[in-house]
Amino acid sequence: MPELRAAARLMGRRHFLTVAAAAAALAFTTHLPAAGAASPSVLEARKISKYPFTLGVASGDPQPDSVLLWTRLAPSPYEPDGGLPAQRVEVQWEVAYDERFFAVIKSGTATAHPEYAHSVHVEVPGLDEDRFYYYRFRAGAWISPVGRARTAPSPDSYWVPSLNFAAVACAAYFDGYYTAYKHLAAEDLDMVVHLGDYIYEYGVDSAGGHRGYTDRQLPAHFNRETVTLQDYRLRYALYKHDADLQAAHAAHPFVVTWDDHETENNYAGAIPENGVPPEEFLLRRAAAYRAYWENQPLRPPQQPVGADMRLYRRLRFGPLAQFDILDTRQYRSNQAYGDGWQAPGPESEDPSRTMTGAAQERWLLDGWKASDAVWNVVPQQVTFAQRRSAPTADYKLSMDAWDGYAASRKRVLDGAVAAGIDNLMVLSGDAHVGYAFDLKADFDNPASRVVGTEISTTSVTSGRDGAQKPGNWNMLTQANPHLKFYDGRRGYTVIRLGQTGADIAFKTVSTVTRPGGTLSTAASFSTGTGTPGLHPA
Repeated sequence: MPELRAAARLMGRRHFLTVAAAAAALAFTTHLPAAGAASPSVLEARKISKYPFTLGVASGDPQPDSVLLWTRLAPSPYEPDGGLPAQRVEVQWEVAYDERFFAVIKSGTATAHPEYAHSVHVEVPGLDEDRFYYYRFRAGAWISPVGRARTAPSPDSYWVPSLNFAAVACAAYFDGYYTAYKHLAAEDLDMVVHLGDYIYEYGVDSAGGHRGYTDRQLPAHFNRETVTLQDYRLRYALYKHDADLQAAHAAHPFVVTWDDHETENNYAGAIPENGVPPEEFLLRRAAAYRAYWENQPLRPPQQPVGADMRLYRRLRFGPLAQFDILDTRQYRSNQAYGDGWQAPGPESEDPSRTMTGAAQERWLLDGWKASDAVWNVVPQQVTFAQRRSAPTADYKLSMDAWDGYAASRKRVLDGAVAAGIDNLMVLSGDAHVGYAFDLKADFDNPASRVVGTEISTTSVTSGRDGAQKPGNWNMLTQANPHLKFYDGRRGYTVIRLGQTGADIAFKTVSTVTRPGGTLSTAASFSTGTGTPGLHPA
């Protein structure tokens, strides 16, 4: 885009970014179907000659009276067009009380538009609160797998005894098999919270990286970094074609948020990791956000416009829990001192720095002021608690995590205290290890009171098999007395919220670099309502 580069030389940075964002928005809203409009031609579903539901089904963001259902038609998922022409396809859907569909209670038709890679997002209203439903799709003679969705209890419900959910993150395809997703599918859960890095932008070689395929070869177009919309769509197709990921989606509703790798490693707002001109990066970000929407079970308010997407949102599960899902990538200040581990200084401690942006921060704090939930849960991406690298004066902090945005973190914690939030639980991923932290009013004072809990789930595959005690285990645990658990193996975390307390189980798998890894519970903790602080269970 040479005209944008020329414009950048003649205007201030802020005005330039506005122009670049407008250009990105124009580029990614051209030729899209307007609400209620139709593409110019139709492909009759009966003419689809190959099974089109190769990427599975999913549901997401439970509401008290509705569910959101997702699928994407791709008879040839590893081909750029998914194996379908640029024509719309009418897809039927059904919702039933039972998985054999003897009692179908809702049905209808949705359009799979080629402009959205033949993805389908269906909001099904008029359902009973706080119950499970089964759903499926049909295109011509082809029937999708059966998925299980659920509605949330109403905020006006008299009593909700518990909520069981799992937290997952960081699933680099090339680092191993999705064994954790396979075990996750068998858990008894109300939902799954995905905390980011659902895909990675890095290339995957013909052997699937550390999966080491010998019975197949992946196409060469996967072995490059994602930049264009077609690149991102193909990368989602590769990841979502995995049977274990499909099983997890079919078994449980997902609540998703992104981190960096859905777009590019360690980007910050409109600033890329490397020296790419911002106007080019915003076009890449627009492509990444569009593909994310197309491939996740998200409701219409989350549909992106150009390089912008309102991903932060709020879900309620009766009077028991409020989930404030954050986006700590799109609005953050650029990392201080680079994006690695550095000594803190005036730049990282600058009070004007923000992890969330001002609007999202106000939304979070105002939501807490209005909350009457027993538990206030904050799913977000990167480590929230202070995490010193060493128990000495020359310690370093991660500039990509909340430690690089100390004033922003303090405003959030102070806001929770001011709102009277007794039971705060922050969820995070990104670090590829399992952490359990007590959140302190003042991390520099070990005697400071505990104001909440952070549960950081390990990765599904990223980092390959890992170790129970990583090399820095002694240094990190000594340097951070509020760190109650640290494990470097792969897996996920299961959390049960109750009226009087919460139970947390860190689950790990024996291996991901080979298929067939076994599941075990590495550690269990509890924390009481009104008495924050983690205790071994």
